Amino acid sequence: MAKGAGGFGDPPAEVLAEAAAAFGLLASPSRLHIVWALAQGESDVTGLAARVGGALPAVSQHLTKLKLAGLVRSRREGRRQVYFVDDPDVVTVVRLMVDQLTARADRSSAPRSRAFGA
Repeated sequence: MAKGAGGFGDPPAEVLAEAAAAFGLLASPSRLHIVWALAQGESDVTGLAARVGGALPAVSQHLTKLKLAGLVRSRREGRRQVYFVDDPDVVTVVRLMVDQLTARADRSSAPRSRAFGA
C-alpha cells in the first residue's frame, strides 16, 4: 500500500471497486431511504414501502440489490421476509452522512446575525 499525503495507505483496487459499488447503490435516494429506515429497525417489504413511499415491486427490487451487495440481510418469519442491516459500519456511514448534511442544511437556513448590529 502506497502512503498518501495524509499518511493513509492506498487500499487495493478490489477494495476501492467494492466500496464504489456500495456507494453507487446508496446513491439512489430510494435505496438510501430504505437503508436509513432499516437502520432504525427491521421491517418487511410492506412496511418499508409504506415508510419510504415506494411501490411494493420497486422496494422489493431495491432490497434485492441491497441484499446482493451485502448491505442488507433478511430472515423468514412465517410467510413474511424481514429485512435488516446487519453491518453496524454501514449504519454508521449512512448516519454520519445524513446527519452531516442535515446539520449543514440547518446552518445554511438559520437566520444570520449582522456583524455590526442593526
